[in-house]
Amino acid sequence: MSTAATIVTVLAALWVGFSAYSLLRRAEWVTKPLTDYGVPRSWWAWLGAAKAAGALGLLVGLFVPVIGIAAGVGLVLYFTGAVVTVLRARSYSTVVYPILYLVPVIAALGLGYVA
Repeated sequence: MSTAATIVTVLAALWVGFSAYSLLRRAEWVTKPLTDYGVPRSWWAWLGAAKAAGALGLLVGLFVPVIGIAAGVGLVLYFTGAVVTVLRARSYSTVVYPILYLVPVIAALGLGYVA
């Protein structure tokens, strides 16, 4: 794996990990939109855990590529679902936020695991 792929993967994992931490600690700037989008409160811990597992999986993938690929694909599906959720809620001005998490994960997959 190239240096660029390693850096992008670590940064993507940190970024997704920050997102997981923010959701798990129930930061208002995260939970308010989730409420507005209609995401049930009972899902929040599971969603945060999925993000945390994905971030950890990206880091493990630096040493065990198949884990990184699985984590990356899972995170792409997760954040694609987040984009769809935001669009279904017709919150077009906030659709950029899940995309900001989706793009680095796609970059990590493209640089490190597909290339």
